[in-house]
Amino acid sequence: MPAPTLNEPATANLLEWAGQVERDHDDAFAAAQQWTTRMGAHPTGDGEAEIGIWAPELATHGVDPKEAVLEVFTPPPDLDLSAPDQTVTLQHDTVHLRAHGDVLWGVVDGMRPGTRDTVGSFYWVRFPKEDGSWGTVYDHLAHSVPFGAKGPAEFYDVDRMQRTRADADYWADLPDALLDGTKNGRPQFGPPQHILQIHPGTASESGTIAGLTRIYREIARKQRAGEPLTPAEQNYAEYDAVQLMPVEPTIVHEAGPAFWSADESYGPEADTATIRLRAPDVINWGYDILISASSAVNPAILETKRPDELADFAAALHDMPRRPMQLIFDVVFGHTDNQAVDVLNDDFLAGPGMYGMNMQFRHPMTRAVMLEMQRRKGNYGADGIRVDGAQDFKYWDADDEQLYYDDAYLQEMSDVVQTTAGTEYYPWMIFEDGRPWPQDDWELSSSYRAVIEDQPDVFQWGPLTFAHNTPFLFTFWISKWWRIREIVDVGSHWISGCANHDTLRRGAQVDPEERINTFLGDSLPEIIENAYDNPATNMLTYGFFPGVPMDFINALMRAPWSFIRNTDDQYGVKVVSEEANFLEWRVTPEQFHRDVHFQRLKDLGFTDLEGLRRFLHTLDHAVQATDYDLPAVAQLLRAMDPPLDGPALTVESLKTIARAWMEDVHDYCNVTHSAGRLDAERTSFNRAVRRFRSARPWLRGDLQDDEWLTYREPCDGTILFSGWRRAPDDSEEVLFIGTMEGAPAEVVPIEHAPEANREGWSVALTSPGLTLDAPDATVSLGNSEALLLTR
Repeated sequence: MPAPTLNEPATANLLEWAGQVERDHDDAFAAAQQWTTRMGAHPTGDGEAEIGIWAPELATHGVDPKEAVLEVFTPPPDLDLSAPDQTVTLQHDTVHLRAHGDVLWGVVDGMRPGTRDTVGSFYWVRFPKEDGSWGTVYDHLAHSVPFGAKGPAEFYDVDRMQRTRADADYWADLPDALLDGTKNGRPQFGPPQHILQIHPGTASESGTIAGLTRIYREIARKQRAGEPLTPAEQNYAEYDAVQLMPVEPTIVHEAGPAFWSADESYGPEADTATIRLRAPDVINWGYDILISASSAVNPAILETKRPDELADFAAALHDMPRRPMQLIFDVVFGHTDNQAVDVLNDDFLAGPGMYGMNMQFRHPMTRAVMLEMQRRKGNYGADGIRVDGAQDFKYWDADDEQLYYDDAYLQEMSDVVQTTAGTEYYPWMIFEDGRPWPQDDWELSSSYRAVIEDQPDVFQWGPLTFAHNTPFLFTFWISKWWRIREIVDVGSHWISGCANHDTLRRGAQVDPEERINTFLGDSLPEIIENAYDNPATNMLTYGFFPGVPMDFINALMRAPWSFIRNTDDQYGVKVVSEEANFLEWRVTPEQFHRDVHFQRLKDLGFTDLEGLRRFLHTLDHAVQATDYDLPAVAQLLRAMDPPLDGPALTVESLKTIARAWMEDVHDYCNVTHSAGRLDAERTSFNRAVRRFRSARPWLRGDLQDDEWLTYREPCDGTILFSGWRRAPDDSEEVLFIGTMEGAPAEVVPIEHAPEANREGWSVALTSPGLTLDAPDATVSLGNSEALLLTR
């Protein structure tokens, strides 16, 4: 291709616009919000690239902006981005941009835009440092990063993606049933009736966004043709919304190799550059992010490595036959991993925090860039946005010497206007906010309503959904009664349900010697599966509780789940040691010995499940005893008699075991392994519960003064809940009765209805295997059995 060059007249116009924005705004944040809309790299109508890169690094290093260059790498248009490992020679060019303040601007001719079928030019800004090396400024607002946030961005034609979306008709005429009126003259999405949470890396056979798209397209095809769904397909179907766990680019391998490795022998004026490219193979649960390029999609979960893949998934959901399914993105902006120190400039960071680095929310450009990242991500087609860890949005006030929650920023997040396929709108907003987490008394003092009180139209994760949740321990349901009372009284704007990515992970960390509810099953794997896919809990949540219920696909599929991340070098062994109980909770001998499972660990010598369990528990004790001194850990493990299974134990072999563990567990947690053992009666029941909720949107409201939920006293070894609700227009009543835990209870359902309303009831739902002849018949409700009557 012709060498990229700066279009001087167009660049002068762009600089004039940037200057005018600054002159028109006394407030630096307001000006930054205007600038960020044109920052990054965008195709113009004239076939050029309009570029704006925030580069305060230049001033930090005392570099004249004229010395910095936009480095452009142009690949063959048919470059195979999915190739595991390749060395290619790319066209290499440099362009000198123009500075306005800390932002480098330019309109560049000759950069090829990427599309669904074509790989575009890669770019970043480089500058000379005092020691003779070159520093890098990344495009934090990139649309595409095929080699992760630590590689150059791809110049991408996102406008073309929007013009060619398969769901353009959906956006042109948004269904009234999905909206909650308007806000500032634009449509605003309202809450769905229920949500399915999905981890893209383990929720399909391929572990990609495209894999999920295939699942939903097949479900839609079957529904249109009137064909029955398999039990596994039923678990994906007939939700109102899908919430994807974060799809932002994540951290990379701490000890390498890099996904983009340049032969540094080329100089700034070289015509070509030889680059070793590795397809990103990071495994992550999604929450370990670098903030940079959060506007793009994690390439490790893109089968095609094309951003269009996410828009295709949105279109598949919006094309479901029963009604369009909404797509909710889970965004992470409250913190960043320590790896971000090499990517973000100093103005982004406010110092160390419990998850890595805290963000400098009060810096005007940082604030504006992060909001623009959110806007660009939502424009892929989000009907809703879930904000992770909103209690982390804090700042230190030096004058008051006090830490404040940045509620104004949370409001600004809710005020972001999305534009998808040309339609401007406001998404439905959810905040996870457990403040004062991590304060010692957070479990007692958190109201889970701090954001709702400021923004009455938003939702928050409720108290049975946030963080620690162990419904397989005896007395869980009665010990949480005070929180359950809050759910029925003020839970209309809470996300409810016991099963999500946090609760399933923490459940498998519980000491098996705790007070385990043995009524739930005959083994720990059976107990934990029945605890998080529980008929009584599902019926209570969907058939009675206010708010919006949410399920996690791994819980519905009765598949394992754990903390998964294969990037660690320094702390990887420690992270694995903390998962020592996973094998007791989630792995049976039959599952372990299947050839498809734990292949890497077996190759390292862990061919026996009990031997692997012994190794992990011994490792956990050694990590705690040495305060994670890895050489000392290895020495202690080598001294065990009889010797531990596995390879000769050194620091390096421990790191090898840790990575093998993470990758094996990631494969083991893929829900497709559990599809064949699903009980069709149970999946049909869960689907019926969702349909029950969908038919009664009034259940989302808080209980009225005369409605009630109670438990039988004295308990006598059984936690028996019963509750009564009525529609606001008195068109229907609902009666719930369920044994949440404990020994079977003999009940006559009609006797739990209000005395004046004991005629005309019918059985709406019973838990799998439960038979009720008539509402006035005696029935024995065993552990986790429940029923719903309607009148």
